[in-house]
Amino acid sequence: MPELSQESERGRAVVPWGAAEVTGPSMVPTLYHGDRLLVRWGGRVRPGDVVVLRHPFQQDLLVVKRAKERREGGWWVLGDNAFAGGDSTDYGVVPEELVLGRVRLRYRPPGSGRRSPLALVRWAASAVRPVLAERSVSRRLRAR
Repeated sequence: MPELSQESERGRAVVPWGAAEVTGPSMVPTLYHGDRLLVRWGGRVRPGDVVVLRHPFQQDLLVVKRAKERREGGWWVLGDNAFAGGDSTDYGVVPEELVLGRVRLRYRPPGSGRRSPLALVRWAASAVRPVLAERSVSRRLRAR
């Protein structure tokens, strides 16, 4: 499951924006291992938003998932990679107070060995993208 560095949580109470780094494959193809995130701490979460939350059983661990729907007791969250696990199918509904913020932007750092001008142009065209809410929030829920 994508974990976030603890550095991302420092200053969360003071500044409404923060940075985080993704580790793990559970949000592929939306987010990849090594992606950097711009997170808006607090605020209203809507179904389909990619969110940063505390893991319900290991609250010192920050994870990133997609908020699928609000249920009694909190949010049902899923990873975009159905094969990676580590979401509400494993630990159930996440209480509202554990959802810390919404991911607004992802930045992919340049890979090593990208030296040609064409490779740099390709990287620049795809390095920074907004992370948008999924339009069909119930598609995966119906399949289970």
